[in-house]
Amino acid sequence: MQDSTANVERFDWLDEIRWTDDGLVPAIAQDANNGDILMMAWMNRASLKLTVAEGQAVYWSRSRGKLWRKGESSGHQQVLKDIRLDCDADVILLKVEQKGGIACHTGRRSCFYRTLQDGQWVSAEPVLKDPNAIYGSN
Repeated sequence: MQDSTANVERFDWLDEIRWTDDGLVPAIAQDANNGDILMMAWMNRASLKLTVAEGQAVYWSRSRGKLWRKGESSGHQQVLKDIRLDCDADVILLKVEQKGGIACHTGRRSCFYRTLQDGQWVSAEPVLKDPNAIYGSN
């Protein structure tokens, strides 16, 4: 008799991740070419499996309560180049190729565009594309 699990994909590697109580793990997207940190989002088991299977970033949107394929609205997809787990097994690092050069919904390359100067957060990165041109006006 043939083993019934022989043809089933294995996801034991997901069990090594220290998920939050609500089943999430923070994921940092980093530019695979120059090392820039682009954004941080949340992943659940399903989004991480899809990211690996599809080769592009899929996150869990806490505000929408559903899977979110990066770039589904903007076209600015993140193509997966490498995936890493930190030493505590509680943060995922996605090394990606950022399509369109914009990772942030504000129209900037990175979500980390503000810098602390004299006790105030100051924008240090320009808007590359008007968000209304990316997503349409609401």
